[in-house]
Amino acid sequence: MNRSTPFPDAVTLHVPFRIVKRGGRKEMQLPDGAMPSRRTDSTLVKALARAFRWKRMLESGEFATIAELAEREGIAPSYMTRVLRLTLLSPDIVEAILDGKQGPEVTLAQVLEPFPLTWQHQVLHFSL
Repeated sequence: MNRSTPFPDAVTLHVPFRIVKRGGRKEMQLPDGAMPSRRTDSTLVKALARAFRWKRMLESGEFATIAELAEREGIAPSYMTRVLRLTLLSPDIVEAILDGKQGPEVTLAQVLEPFPLTWQHQVLHFSL
């Protein structure tokens, strides 16, 4: 187009994508080779924040047991212990989650499942 060519009233773009469920939400997935924009998973970030906050509350002596803290937060102690395990993730994995670089296969449901304690094995486990 040049300056004398009028702009069309409508432009149609065809973008191949598919809809996938991720962590209870629907998400657009681009075809292989397409570079998606980085987007943090707010559910994972919130779980990390909670885990480190709860850890700090327990370590400070504000609460003596996980059961006491869970009761105050209004959640099940078993769920709290699963979330608290996130504080054992390697710094590289935490940073990847905060930067939105963790990949679509890393979901809250996956990180709440048991994972290796050594940081090298965690990277392999989460395919980072």
